Amino acid sequence: MNKTKSVRFQAVEILESIEKNQAYSNLLINHAIEDNRYSNVDAALLTELTYGTLQRKMTLDYYLEPFIQNQKRLESWVRQVLRISVYQMKYLTKIPDRAILFEAVEIAKKKGHKGIANFVNGVLRSIQRKGLPSLDEIQDPIEKLAIETSHPLWLVKRWVNQFGFDRTKDMCFENLVAPHQTARVNICRTTVEDCIKKLEKEGYIVEKSSSVPDAIRSLKGNIAKSSCYKEGLLTIQDESSMLVGYAMNPKVGETILDACAAPGGKTTHIAEKLNNTGKITALDLHKHKVKLIKENANRLHLENIETKVMDSRKVRDHFSNESFDRILVDAPCSGLGVLKRKPDIKYAKVEADVEKLSDIQLNILSACAPLLKKGGLLVYSTCTVDRTENSGVAKRFLQHHPEFEMDVSLVDRMPKAIQPFIKQNEIEILPQDLKSDGFYIACFKKKV
Repeated sequence: MNKTKSVRFQAVEILESIEKNQAYSNLLINHAIEDNRYSNVDAALLTELTYGTLQRKMTLDYYLEPFIQNQKRLESWVRQVLRISVYQMKYLTKIPDRAILFEAVEIAKKKGHKGIANFVNGVLRSIQRKGLPSLDEIQDPIEKLAIETSHPLWLVKRWVNQFGFDRTKDMCFENLVAPHQTARVNICRTTVEDCIKKLEKEGYIVEKSSSVPDAIRSLKGNIAKSSCYKEGLLTIQDESSMLVGYAMNPKVGETILDACAAPGGKTTHIAEKLNNTGKITALDLHKHKVKLIKENANRLHLENIETKVMDSRKVRDHFSNESFDRILVDAPCSGLGVLKRKPDIKYAKVEADVEKLSDIQLNILSACAPLLKKGGLLVYSTCTVDRTENSGVAKRFLQHHPEFEMDVSLVDRMPKAIQPFIKQNEIEILPQDLKSDGFYIACFKKKV
C-alpha cells in the first residue's frame, strides 16, 4: 500500500499537474482523497488549499514577485510551494506561520535539496518580516481588479466593455466565493419536501432553493453520497442550469433532441418533466460521456432517453427534417460562467477561443434547425457569460434563419425569481445574481 502523502505535499503535486498538463482540478482532488484515504478534515483542507491557491494564483504571484525577483527560472513546483504557503499566510488565519514554514521546507527537502529548502525558508521569512506588498500600488483600476481577483487582464477588460466596471467587479469577487452544492429533486418519484425530510434524517442540513421550485441547497454535507442520490431521488445540478428544463417546457409524449447532452443533467430534467413519457434522443461526441448519460438515466429510473455517439454538427445525416417537437442545444462554450467551480478555466482560455467557439455554436444551431417541426421550440444555452457567445450567437442565428423568431412566451414559464434577468426574451445570469453559475438561455420558435 502506498504511503499517505501529507495534504500540503499532495496539494503541490495537484497544482503542478494542473499547470503542466492542463489536468482537471476536481478529478485530481477526488483521486487524491481516495488514494490517500484522507479523513474528512484532511480532505476539506486539501480542497481548500488546492482551489484557494488556484483561484488566487495571480494575486499570490503579485505578492511573491518582490521576494523572488532574481529567480526568473524558478522551478514550477517551487513556485507552487511558495504560492500555497502565501495563500495560507494571507487567507487561512487559523494556521500558524511556523506550521506553514515547517511544511514548506519539508516539501522542498523531499522534492529538491537543501539549497532549495533554504531558499523557500528565506523567502517566507522575508515575507513574515516585511509583509506583503499593497495592491493599492497598482494605479489602473482594471489592472488592479484583475490582480486583486486573479482574472486575466484580457478577460476583465472584455467584461468591463460588456457589463460595465461595477458589474464586472461584483462578478470577479463572486467568482472567488466557494459555491454551495445544489440538487434537483426528481419530481417523478418524490417531492421537494419529502426529499428534504429524508436528507435531514441522514444528517444533512439542506434548504429549499429560493430561485428554482424543484431545487434544494446543501448547507452541510455532500448529498452526492446520500441514499437519496443513490436511489435516484435527486441529481446534483446548479440552479442556473436547471432553468433550461423550464425553457424547454416539454409536453407529455413529445419527441425531443438534446444535441450536446453529456453528462445528462439537463437531459434527465427534461425526461422528468415529460413524466417518463415521449422520447429524448441524447447526443454527445464522446463515447465515455454518452455512458454517463446512460448511468444518470438508469439511476433516476428514466426509460424515455435514447443515447447516441454523434457530432451534433452532422445531425442532418442521421435524422429527417421536422422530426422533433423541441430541440436543446446546450452548446460547448468557454465556461466563463463556472469559474468559482472550475478556476483552472480562466487561465487556460485565450480571447481567440471565444470567437472560435461562437462559430461552432452557430454551426450546431444551424445544423439542428431543419430537424425541428414548425411551431416547435429550439433552446440555446451556455454556461458562459460572454456576449459574443451568447446574445451575439442568438442574433447571428436569427439573421441566418428567418424561419425562426424569438419566443416571447419564455418569460411566462420561468420561476418568478428569474424574471428580472430576462431582457429581449433572453436570460442572462451573472454569478452574483443568484450566487450560482453564470448562464445564458435563448429560445427560438419556428414559424408556422
